[in-house]
Amino acid sequence: MAAKKKSKKKYGKSVSKTVKKVMHEKKRGTLKSGRSKKKVTSRKQAIAIALSEARAAGQKVPAKRGSKKKTRKKA
Repeated sequence: MAAKKKSKKKYGKSVSKTVKKVMHEKKRGTLKSGRSKKKVTSRKQAIAIALSEARAAGQKVPAKRGSKKKTRKKA
């Protein structure tokens, strides 16, 4: 029988507080995005902003996933 692998937490406890705060701002309509300062209406965008804020504050959050770069094949 194979031994079970012990799972590590991806996010720290303080991250949930940051997400809660940002979601509250979104519900009130006071959450603004980046440089454009437009009102955020998307739930996914609000969570992305919260995780970004948590990263900047040095909380335990996994690194952002990199975009897939397409490489052109040389002829």
